Amino acid sequence: MVEVFITNIQEPVQAEKILVFLENIFPELKINFDLDDCHKILRVEGAKINQDSIISIVKKSGYICEILEDKICNKNN
Repeated sequence: MVEVFITNIQEPVQAEKILVFLENIFPELKINFDLDDCHKILRVEGAKINQDSIISIVKKSGYICEILEDKICNKNN
């Protein structure tokens, strides 16, 4: 399972602090940031992802964090 979150984390040093914190709490998850993306993406991979806990932790650290919703585009022929 993969979850993608939108954040407002701008700097690598900020991302690293959050990353270390999340990895200590969720060692079973693969977690990384894509700060080059316009949404400052936080990507989490694992068998079981507690979305609410991740959002809460990032928000308590002073940043915005919300789930990037999947959107499927269907062509009507």
